[in-house]
Amino acid sequence: MKRSAKPPAAVTPQRKATPWRSSGFSGQVSEVDLRLLRVFHTVAAQGGFAAAEIALGKSKSSISLDISALETRLGLKLCKRGRSGFSLTSEGQSVLEATLGLLQNIQHFQQRINQISGILSGTFRLYVPDNLQTHGETPLIRAIETFTSHHPNVFMTVHSANTREVEVAVTTGQATAGIALYPQNMPGMQGIPLVSEALNLYCGVRNPLYSMPEDAITLEVLAAQRMIAVSDAATSPQWNEIRQHLSFRAAAENVDARALLILSGNFIGFLPEAFAKPLVDRGLLRHINFNNLQLITCCHFLARTSPETELMVETFRALLEDSY
Repeated sequence: MKRSAKPPAAVTPQRKATPWRSSGFSGQVSEVDLRLLRVFHTVAAQGGFAAAEIALGKSKSSISLDISALETRLGLKLCKRGRSGFSLTSEGQSVLEATLGLLQNIQHFQQRINQISGILSGTFRLYVPDNLQTHGETPLIRAIETFTSHHPNVFMTVHSANTREVEVAVTTGQATAGIALYPQNMPGMQGIPLVSEALNLYCGVRNPLYSMPEDAITLEVLAAQRMIAVSDAATSPQWNEIRQHLSFRAAAENVDARALLILSGNFIGFLPEAFAKPLVDRGLLRHINFNNLQLITCCHFLARTSPETELMVETFRALLEDSY
């Protein structure tokens, strides 16, 4: 008798591997997740790792590790990075939108608790220009001292950046508030003038003007010198007429870089009085008092009003104004 053939064994279908799916994220958002999401938000807002280094105060390699850790936690590939540049994947764009909503909800929760309890909490991100003078007892230092003393539950972060980066950070909401040279006439943006700063013209000890008699320094003599570019925010009644005759041959983003150029002896330029005084006292710089020429710049307190940060912003702004 012929044996009947055995039925074929059932074949279990094989699932394709999904390398970017991970069991790391369970749906519960931890403190680690929040930190990594904030890093991701900043990288996306800045347009890449290198641009986010200043904003985060971290190295590019450290930022890359954080993004990789977040991708592993979520089981998603969030961005493309390489020679072609930085870009978000479609999943990354969706996660960014969700992150923005999450961070806004957290800020809204903190603001509501602040209003209910009368106790400020949350993170206050202050952006200041990298040429802001902090020598001595300045109003900004007094305001930070009072604010952080009276509101210890607020986590205070201070970022140094150039004026343009300060403005962008406030505009995009990356900064809670900022100090900038230019007011912003935009809807929802406060631009409150704070204080004026005087800038004098200086040359270094190696420059031929250093030992020249004051009355010998004429406009023609200044016109023959190489001048460091001056910000459009600096004004003076006589400046518009004088600047037409000068030769601008260098530029520097901040006051320290400007001082280096002047100290080289090859350039003359403007510096804040408080910054230059120690160098003048040491005989390294000379104040060129050409017809009492002095430029004035005005710092402005910038903030983009929102329900989430309004109470913190108004509190700090009032302290800052009282300090001047």
